[in-house]
Amino acid sequence: MSEKVTVRVERNILHLPAIALRGLVVFPNNLLHFEVGREKSIAAVEWAVSNHSNVFLIAQKDMKADDPGADGLYNYGVVAEVKQVMRVSDDLVRILVEGKYRARLTEMDTDGSFLLASVRPTPVRPVKPDEEAEADALLRNVKKSFDELLSLNPRIGKDVVFAVNSNNDPAFLCEYIPANLLFRFEDKQAVLEEGTLLGRLRLLVERMHRERRMLEIDKEIAQKVDEAMDKNQRDYYLHEQLHIISDELGEGDDTHAEADEYRRRITALHLDAEREKKLLKEVDRLAKMQGSNQEATVIRTYLDTCLDLPWNTFTVDDLDISRAQQILDRDHYGLKKVKDRILETLAVRKLAPDVKAQIICLVGPPGVGKTSIARSIAESLGRKYVRISLGGVRDEAEIRGHRRTYIGAMPGKIITAMISAKSANPLMLLDEIDKLAGDFRGDPAAALLEALDPEQNSTFNDHFIDIPFDLSHVLFITTANDLGSIPGPLRDRMDVIELPSYTRVEKYNIARKHLLPKQLKACGLTGKVTLSQSALYGIIDGYTREAGVRNLERTITSALRKCARKIAAGEVESVSVTGTMLEQLLGPRFVKPDFLNRTNAVGIANGLAWTSVGGETLPIEVQVMDNGSGKITVTGSLGDVMKESAQLAVTWVRVHAAEYGIDPEKLKKCDLHIHAPEGAVPKDGPSAGVTLTTALVSCLSGIPVRGDVAMTGEITLHGNVLPIGGLREKSMAAYREGMKTVLIPKDNEPDLYEVDDEVKKNIQFLPMSNLAQVLNAALLKPKTVSARHSHPGKKAKKPADAAAIPQTTEQPKPGAVC
Repeated sequence: MSEKVTVRVERNILHLPAIALRGLVVFPNNLLHFEVGREKSIAAVEWAVSNHSNVFLIAQKDMKADDPGADGLYNYGVVAEVKQVMRVSDDLVRILVEGKYRARLTEMDTDGSFLLASVRPTPVRPVKPDEEAEADALLRNVKKSFDELLSLNPRIGKDVVFAVNSNNDPAFLCEYIPANLLFRFEDKQAVLEEGTLLGRLRLLVERMHRERRMLEIDKEIAQKVDEAMDKNQRDYYLHEQLHIISDELGEGDDTHAEADEYRRRITALHLDAEREKKLLKEVDRLAKMQGSNQEATVIRTYLDTCLDLPWNTFTVDDLDISRAQQILDRDHYGLKKVKDRILETLAVRKLAPDVKAQIICLVGPPGVGKTSIARSIAESLGRKYVRISLGGVRDEAEIRGHRRTYIGAMPGKIITAMISAKSANPLMLLDEIDKLAGDFRGDPAAALLEALDPEQNSTFNDHFIDIPFDLSHVLFITTANDLGSIPGPLRDRMDVIELPSYTRVEKYNIARKHLLPKQLKACGLTGKVTLSQSALYGIIDGYTREAGVRNLERTITSALRKCARKIAAGEVESVSVTGTMLEQLLGPRFVKPDFLNRTNAVGIANGLAWTSVGGETLPIEVQVMDNGSGKITVTGSLGDVMKESAQLAVTWVRVHAAEYGIDPEKLKKCDLHIHAPEGAVPKDGPSAGVTLTTALVSCLSGIPVRGDVAMTGEITLHGNVLPIGGLREKSMAAYREGMKTVLIPKDNEPDLYEVDDEVKKNIQFLPMSNLAQVLNAALLKPKTVSARHSHPGKKAKKPADAAAIPQTTEQPKPGAVC
């Protein structure tokens, strides 16, 4: 652009230097000071002053734009005269302008040293005769709104108030009022762009009403802030007075300082509004009490307990499946199915971290590693580990806490464990959950329902803290020996994983890899004492009888202590223990075989039973006494269900007596005595029906029962064999006692999947549908029977070497369930 630009008029179009304004709108007939800092804007001002030219002032749409083009400018602006120019610095000029008239931008040349605008003057259309009434009403409304704004904002200049009140020209007011009130620049531009006077009056009334409403809201907010400040100052003043009075009276503890510290700690927890309000309310109560007040001590205990809880403290889960596999294999031998189940659970948590955690229940006999595997899971996850022992808990308050109205009230075991964990997502082990017992103080098992329900435990409410606490991030693992002792609603909330009894080989490997190194280190005998394979097997077979390995560890420790004594006395430097040395160290073997029919005998059948500590054998004996009256005697501490099974067996034998060469008349004249040895051990359950019937038929017919066969199954009156429970534990007992064949109900065939692989390798399982099949398989030389009965058609395996048969003990057994 040439510096010799001249202002010229072409068909009512002016070519003027332009200045783009940021957040500023100039109206005609108004003076305005503002600063100019952009190079093009300063050049436009200098050119206008040197050439005695007006400038075109137009607002830009985006205040952040440094060099707006024609699209970045509004369509309407004001032609103004530069009244005064003052150089503030090299790159800043302050000018005073006076608006002359409204103009419309038609073209903008941005290529020169300053903006050159082509503008067309556009005067505002006056009010038409038919619009005068509306214009007068709007003008009165403008005056009224101005008075209301003045009452809300008394800082409006007196000259502005005078100019507005002394002038009734709507054209003047429509430009003067928005120019001098704190309207948004978008609202001012909207008034400037409106081309009719009536439209301007409407816009002005609308903007003034909105401005009045905003000032009213600002005033309300300011008033509330002032009231809050006044209250805080008043409370502070009163608290300071109370503090000084307490000091003067020598009443000791400063509860206000305590309260301030509690408030700070509560605020730092970032709890939700409801929980924070509850705790702050207790703090306010404390602040009003004397420090020696007994109630103040209760409140302190309550606040300390709540603040010690890990409200928002979490550990990061380590969901590396391979690492978890290594830890589980390192700490536990065998338990393949259990480990797989745990790793599957971890895999699901890795793929769906937000899914609600399933409650896991580990069920198995004592000593199989339920507690220790939970600790290994916590280590593999990288979570804190806490354990709660539930054995013997009878009071509901031990789970849910005591209400603070009681003297000595304290939180329940779950909240106490969370405080110990110092993490909101620990692994919490609820040990011996089947040992809970209710009494007049409540049912603790029912109190656990909320904590162990993933749908409810996000708002677990302990009676002591009386604030909902989120337990949904906790991984709960429970342990039990007897699943049947757990109440149904509680059992339904848990995902049950069963841990089987250990086989003889598994016990040996556990002793060699885990128990022996641990006890050698504990006794200080590492490198000084060794136990041979025969010694470990000798301890397993001759000195322990259990499903787990606790007694095995104690016996190993006992043998090591004997060796430690010899080494400490200087008799020897090292000891190598062999199987032949065990009796010298531990005394005679006290594990004797069970009373079991190990030979082919008449009237004796080997049954199987389930107990809470694993499976057991249950032999049944039957004797016939001639010259009787048909009386049936049942002994051996049998329960009602087992006595009913005996009645079913006798009835079935009487109906089918002829098929097995039994004289029906003889049954009427003889007495039967049915006995289960080890009479001091209670026995009950329906699954001894098959064993009872086999022993009865053998005794009455004189046919021996095979000594290497064990059996289990419930019977019906018509001789059908019904399914039973606990097949895995029962099969383990048969394997331990050296049985080679086990007769099971046909409906229990799917349960063989859960039976240990070593057991299935050494025992032949024959599924039976009815008693005829059972008798054909169990009796050594059965007589010809009816054609409607069929033999299962499976051959028994060849008996293994007798030396490989594990020995059993004569220690007392828990109550057996057939």
